[in-house]
Amino acid sequence: MTRLPTPGPWHAARFVERPNRFIVHARLDESGEVVRTHLPDPGRLKELLLPDARVWLRPADKPRKTAWSCIYVESVEGHLVCVDTGRPNKLVEVALKDGAIDAFGGWDFVRSEATWGSSRFDFLLSKDGEPLYVEVKGVSWVDGERALFPDAVTARGTRHLNELAHLARTPGHHAGLVFVLQRDGGNRIEAARHRDPEFADALDSAAEAGVRIVGVRSNVTLTETTMGPTVPVVTSTTNNGD
Repeated sequence: MTRLPTPGPWHAARFVERPNRFIVHARLDESGEVVRTHLPDPGRLKELLLPDARVWLRPADKPRKTAWSCIYVESVEGHLVCVDTGRPNKLVEVALKDGAIDAFGGWDFVRSEATWGSSRFDFLLSKDGEPLYVEVKGVSWVDGERALFPDAVTARGTRHLNELAHLARTPGHHAGLVFVLQRDGGNRIEAARHRDPEFADALDSAAEAGVRIVGVRSNVTLTETTMGPTVPVVTSTTNNGD
């Protein structure tokens, strides 16, 4: 099983406010002090960051303006949701090196942060002298049975999809996209067309171009993150699973 330890120590707190995309103010349970924390996820997160929501903080890894990092939020259903945007990449890197994602079975891990032309992708794999570029997206928004991405307009994400589609159409080159669902809930992953129609169109185009699109669930606890089962990704080339 693909597994990542989660370093602590952890401090329970309650959400107070979010003055900007990367800052959360939270009240520590242990002291009642309101502290300023770094939030790694710049998405809207309005379905998670509700008044008095439970959040889990840890001291910052290195000196900076904020002494704390907000890593987890508990949903209204009581699910622990990871809001660390770097965590999915770390999990997928271990999984790719272990050969734990079937869609990329038989491909050798080459490196992370790989460039092609003017583009940079999360990972580069290789097989028989041909490259496969892989991009990773973390998903934290669940609405009923659907896990949705993005929760805010992402021009960068749309550009990544268009570049992956171009790669997939280039002879001797291959492209992949991994959505990591960072919580319980949701039985399929879809583009949030009502939030970002351009991203949704780009995802459909990428699927049609032959980009290998994979969804996986990460099982999240305060001590570790493990790779869970695959989750279907719905595009124009699939049905909606109903």
